[in-house]
Amino acid sequence: MATIDSKYNLSTSQNPQFPAQVTGMYVLAQTLKRLGIDTVYGLIGIPVTEAAYAMQDVGVRFVSFRFEQQAGMAAATHGFLTKQPGVLLTVSSLGFMNGLTATANATVNCYPMIQISGASNPEMVDMNVGMYEQLDQFNTAKPLVKAVFRCSHATDIPSALARAYRASVSGRPGGVYVDMSEVALAEVIDASEAEKLYYTPIDVYSAVAPNPDSVKKAVEVLTSAKRPAILIGKGAAYAQVEDKIKQLVETYKIPYLPMSMAKGVLPDNGDLSAISCRSDIMEKSDVVMILGGRLNWMLSFGKGAWNPEMKFIQVDVEPQEIDINVPITAPVVGDLGLALDAILTEMEGKTMSTDPQWLADLASETKVKNAKFAERLTSAATLSPMNHWSALSVVKPILEANPDVILVNEGANTLDDTRDAVDMFLPRHRVDCATWAIMGMGMGSAIGAAVATGKKVVAIEGDSAFGFSGMDFSTITRFQLPVTVVIFNNGGIYNHLGVNPSTDPEVKKDPAPTTLDYDRYDLFGEVFNANHAYVTTTDELKTALETAIASGKPNIINVQLAPDAGKESGHIGYLNPTPLIDYTV
Repeated sequence: MATIDSKYNLSTSQNPQFPAQVTGMYVLAQTLKRLGIDTVYGLIGIPVTEAAYAMQDVGVRFVSFRFEQQAGMAAATHGFLTKQPGVLLTVSSLGFMNGLTATANATVNCYPMIQISGASNPEMVDMNVGMYEQLDQFNTAKPLVKAVFRCSHATDIPSALARAYRASVSGRPGGVYVDMSEVALAEVIDASEAEKLYYTPIDVYSAVAPNPDSVKKAVEVLTSAKRPAILIGKGAAYAQVEDKIKQLVETYKIPYLPMSMAKGVLPDNGDLSAISCRSDIMEKSDVVMILGGRLNWMLSFGKGAWNPEMKFIQVDVEPQEIDINVPITAPVVGDLGLALDAILTEMEGKTMSTDPQWLADLASETKVKNAKFAERLTSAATLSPMNHWSALSVVKPILEANPDVILVNEGANTLDDTRDAVDMFLPRHRVDCATWAIMGMGMGSAIGAAVATGKKVVAIEGDSAFGFSGMDFSTITRFQLPVTVVIFNNGGIYNHLGVNPSTDPEVKKDPAPTTLDYDRYDLFGEVFNANHAYVTTTDELKTALETAIASGKPNIINVQLAPDAGKESGHIGYLNPTPLIDYTV
């Protein structure tokens, strides 16, 4: 029969005699502490409940969530912002699966993260005997993450976590899964023996310098360009190399175009910013240097709209990223910081061949497009009821006046329009749904950003997007985090005007797939004892948002938009007319 330990309430097959003996759960907590992990995100239950208490006991902060996926999004965001792996703790089976969504997303987006999940005895799982929450978690995770480890004994834990740490941050960062068997967690060993197992791994991230010949080739291509540009990816934001990029841009007068989560690596409104000239960069540049970015779907795979004579220079830590969609003229493979150091050294004494008209044309185009954009915001400010641009006419100046606030952003129109409207001036101050363009990262990422940095956070959410993670607003309030959640509420996925096309009277009673209720999301504030506001005008929104940010406390603001605000963002034309097509004709 299992016994209950008095200190951690551990269900074990033995009676551990603290402090002379410890359990695997204590070894897990102590290992994390000694690896320098100060925060773990998760949701507890059998068989990891006592592990979370043990973490608190040794001084590791445990941030408890309502949903494992959101805890994982927080851990991933923590990793992106700090370059230290964010850690997620979950229960077994479906708890593991819920968390794995976030860990797979971290891997795709190159965020360092470690998921630790309790697991049934693997020997019994392998025999398919019908164990409690039986699932082969190790092999389920394996194809979706960067590395996997299984701890079958308490003595495995220090080595597994040290190796997981190294795997998550080395090379191209990503998610790592550690299968923590219930046997290992419950095992009792002598404290003196456990002490011998702990160690500090050396040089967990070993920066690899690029080949000097590849650097020389890249510089030759760059300096020969008539219409050069630098494309900044979120890998450059993660690498924390903004000073080196600034030196390259300003010394050699090269225009730059940031990807969404690289906004702010250099100021969006800088003299050489080409953020308003994306199509010009793609169609007219003759050389583009890609720093920590990928020629994936977000960049039309480097084809189509791009200049067919384009020469790409790609600087990336992952050699397999090179030539994925188009041939790369000058690949530079290595740590981004070391690569930029080498490029800057090789550039010394050299001059660019840039056509002065190229810079003049981009500056002129930027001025024209920015004026049109400003007019769009100004004209929308008087609309009643509001649309997305009405709300953004208020949000934009407030956030830009508070540049150290971290912006978390998700949705469909809410994501696209906010990204285009709000300029960023500091690196790693924008977090969004990134490569997979998923919804459901909002509350988790807002929590991870606030915990990891201690800074104020504003999450701009579409109402549909908020629905994926809204319950974890309670986590924001429970931990009293300085997070303001702003929900652009148009009552639907894209908008509230979806029409059920069915001619069957019973089916016709159901709402259209894109239609949601006009829920009062601000009332979450009443439920969870947080500041809250319901706003229908731009003046009300201005007052509410300024007050919320200044408070440094949990806030939630429901911004009521018109039901026809927004459109189907997948460019399915017949879904977008207002009013929608009458399918019954």
